[in-house]
Amino acid sequence: MKEEKKNRTRWLHLRLSEKEYEVLQQYFADSVCPKISDFARKNLLRKPIVLKSRNASIDELMAELIRLRTELNPIGNNFNQAVKKLHTLSHISEFKVWILSFETDKKMLFNSIDAIKNTIQNLAEKWLQS
Repeated sequence: MKEEKKNRTRWLHLRLSEKEYEVLQQYFADSVCPKISDFARKNLLRKPIVLKSRNASIDELMAELIRLRTELNPIGNNFNQAVKKLHTLSHISEFKVWILSFETDKKMLFNSIDAIKNTIQNLAEKWLQS
């Protein structure tokens, strides 16, 4: 059954000092309330307020993982460009043998990069939900 929408028709005017307003804003920023009026109403009516909490070590880990993910793309691109360049030198027999044997290494590298990217993405999604 749908919850009935409550029409709020009464106004409460409240004056705050700059310091009080800053404190209120800080507490509001730490909550998951979408609007400051919701936050103030819950406080005034002594209803529970859900606060955001972040683990600082996980935040640092995520920053490092994001940095690594941005470094992985250029590494893969550079690797791919180098292999393409070597393919153009196919008239030398030693390069032919090296290129053929290196294809498996290339596939393993790209699979590892994809696995790392997926792991970082999964961790990022979990981190954003916390």
